[in-house]
Amino acid sequence: MEYVEHAPPANLRRHLQCLWILRDDAPDDAIQVIYPDGRCELLAELGVPLRFHGPDGEIRADQALAFAGQQLGPIRLQATGPVHCIGVRLTAASGRLIAGEQLPALRDRAPDLRTLDAGFAEAFHAAATACVDAESPEPLWALLRQRCAAFAADALVERAVESLDAADGDLRIVVLAKELGCSLRTLQARFLAAVGMTPKEYARVRRLQALLRTLDSERSAIADAAARHGFNDQAHATHDLLRWTGTTPARLVRALRADPDGGDALRLAAAFVRGRHLTP
Repeated sequence: MEYVEHAPPANLRRHLQCLWILRDDAPDDAIQVIYPDGRCELLAELGVPLRFHGPDGEIRADQALAFAGQQLGPIRLQATGPVHCIGVRLTAASGRLIAGEQLPALRDRAPDLRTLDAGFAEAFHAAATACVDAESPEPLWALLRQRCAAFAADALVERAVESLDAADGDLRIVVLAKELGCSLRTLQARFLAAVGMTPKEYARVRRLQALLRTLDSERSAIADAAARHGFNDQAHATHDLLRWTGTTPARLVRALRADPDGGDALRLAAAFVRGRHLTP
């Protein structure tokens, strides 16, 4: 499997986090898991579309062109042929760049991009294909410059995201609203409209990622790491991890501390930290 990320040019960094390419000409059929990371994405599947396994047992083919809204839990995907996927990860406050006012209704959904904007979807597919032909991300950067030029992000929400990121999510939302000089209701409404999840949900995602990074880098005990990142106790951390990843902390720790080249089937936690795929 080959995975590459490209950082956006300076004039796109306000709205785009990265462009990534995932390619595997001979994938196995293991189910891959994607965890919440507080970012929406544009996706173009140029290979065989992945198979989606829903929490209710539903199995269906993924969309060839999709907008991935905010996730409130893990998504399970399975390759059925060669994988060649190009994604554009948006910054947290820029989900409306593509979804507009529909963004809050797209939680835990990845609709066909053509249902949101058919013209842009076709241009996105053409630019993704051109990126492959040119072996350069520039065709997609050029398309997205046009899109970003007509988009105005909510500056209040951008400041809220910056504060929550800086605190690794360990910040009370009522305190954040006071720091921003707005009411709690105003912050909640504008954050949901711009990000696609509530500020409390976003804070929880950032806090969980920080917890996993600590467990990974410092080999701390779960209880100690949980206390450092604002969880009341290990049980609180376990509850949140189960809700957002479907996996226990002990299992995630084993994944983090496994040999990354050893073929361990529990290589989960790095995916949660980066918001990317790995085998459960």
